[in-house]
Amino acid sequence: MQPVKIVDLFAGPGGVDVAAERLGVPTVGVEWDADACETRRAAGLGTVQGDVRRYGPADFPDADVLAGGPPCQTFTVAGSGAGRKALDDVLEFVERMIARDDREEIARDLANLDDVRTGLVLEPLRWILEAIDVCRKPYEAIILEQVPAVLPVWEAYTRALRREGYSVDHGLLLTEAYGVPQTRRRAVLIARRGEHRMELPDPTHRAYRKGIPRDAGDSALEPWRAMGDVIERGTPFEVISNYGTGGDPKLRGRRSSAQPSATVTGKIFRNRVVSLDGVELDRFNYSEAGRLQTFPVDYPWSGRDIGQQIGNAVPPRLAAHVLSAAFGWVPPGKEMLAKLDWWHRLPEQVAFAADDDMLVGT
Repeated sequence: MQPVKIVDLFAGPGGVDVAAERLGVPTVGVEWDADACETRRAAGLGTVQGDVRRYGPADFPDADVLAGGPPCQTFTVAGSGAGRKALDDVLEFVERMIARDDREEIARDLANLDDVRTGLVLEPLRWILEAIDVCRKPYEAIILEQVPAVLPVWEAYTRALRREGYSVDHGLLLTEAYGVPQTRRRAVLIARRGEHRMELPDPTHRAYRKGIPRDAGDSALEPWRAMGDVIERGTPFEVISNYGTGGDPKLRGRRSSAQPSATVTGKIFRNRVVSLDGVELDRFNYSEAGRLQTFPVDYPWSGRDIGQQIGNAVPPRLAAHVLSAAFGWVPPGKEMLAKLDWWHRLPEQVAFAADDDMLVGT
């Protein structure tokens, strides 16, 4: 398929949109956080600042693709767990929405959840069904992403979407298996209208395993990428997490520059960076932290709490693979992926970068 435009819910600073724009697909993002919107506008991304619950598909009539990464705080293992406790309720809401129960009654019941953020994971489904029932213009493709704990919700979405005539696939993806220099697990769903062979993208790189050399494993896959591949400090370094496993400060996670980063969180700037002989180095700057998520080197991070913006984002490199799979396109090649390395460049500079081995990477 050839998408016309993507409307991206909970769009954050633009991870999905950076990838889509580089793939040649226009986007508009709906995002309530003023700081993330400031970054998006600085990057020139189409942006509507507001609550997705106040909008619907009728507000974006030219968009034929829906993307979304609902807030994960109540589902993540690091949070209070309200989403996990309410999982049965969420799954029941999915069935009620597919059965076309009264929308106003559903909205009232969602508002009564212990944590209203839990219900936000159902917003993409509301948009999907409104596009079908109200606008009579179903989305041609759907891309959803969340923390692993939301996988049962995506399973329920899969059943619902198949009833509505979509081909669907969902599952867990490892970001380092797509060339992201970071270990991170994401629950992803892709769907397309009609009868299609839908499959999540095949890995392009080997999965990271502690103690296993990067050149070991399936020779058909590229080695995983390390922090040192995207961050040049002039010397090998080690990153020491700001928190300890199980709350024990003596068990702080450590990764060297010869390894992928641990999962980038909103606390990325609290992590210490030291040389291998223990000398304190400058902590990551905005560009370096963004590069661990595969944002362009010169991405214009703006506003406040940039660490949280970066930590919450979808890695653009992963998004490029997921979008291509959703549209039925061949996987993105080195030339396209090279365009993700830089943002504010003239087209001829981007083309030049695609031929430069130092920028292309793997």
